[in-house]
Amino acid sequence: MPIESRISTSATQIVLPTRTVLPIADLGAGSLTLKGNKRTLADIARTSLSPKALVEFYSRMVQFSDAHRIVELGSCLGITTLYLAQKKNTQVFTFEGSPALANVSLTNYEYFDQKNIRLIEGNIDSTLPEFVQDPAKINFVLMDANHTYGPTLKYFSLLMRRLNEQSVVVVDDIHWSEQMETAWEELRHHPLVYGSVDLFRCGILFFDPALNRQHYVWSLN
Repeated sequence: MPIESRISTSATQIVLPTRTVLPIADLGAGSLTLKGNKRTLADIARTSLSPKALVEFYSRMVQFSDAHRIVELGSCLGITTLYLAQKKNTQVFTFEGSPALANVSLTNYEYFDQKNIRLIEGNIDSTLPEFVQDPAKINFVLMDANHTYGPTLKYFSLLMRRLNEQSVVVVDDIHWSEQMETAWEELRHHPLVYGSVDLFRCGILFFDPALNRQHYVWSLN
């Protein structure tokens, strides 16, 4: 069975049935539906995991691009990370601020024996500036952390130091709140962004000048 199928079935079986309660310290906007600092794995999976069609779309983008160095901001339970890591000769760097979620993610990476994933634990405000000191270029980015205006723009600005014309940045939940909609509008009008696609759930940014400032709205459905 292809590993993509194993992820979509076996990983869900790992996560959903358990009633394990995790201590969650929200470092960003938090959840719109779950309150308090203790949540079950099942509730986190139900409210926070990206739809299967969306993570498969991310995986295809990576597969058909020249992406070899991938950054994900916001590991959550590590399921999307596993999809991003399926391309051969890639290295995925995933950032997670919650120690409890980081531990769940590491368990899932170990279960699937995925060795090309490096989880960087800690507040992204501290870990990302240190990470971008490495001059290596980043080919693909998935921004799915914090979900507030200021940090979204800050993380993008930091990552811009290591992007090139062929890089791709995906911003999740661009219509999740007024703050995220404002951030998305600023990002797609950034002087080095030459193309964008609004898929409603997420937005994609391109940096190739040949695109000549093209911006599209499109539905995955």
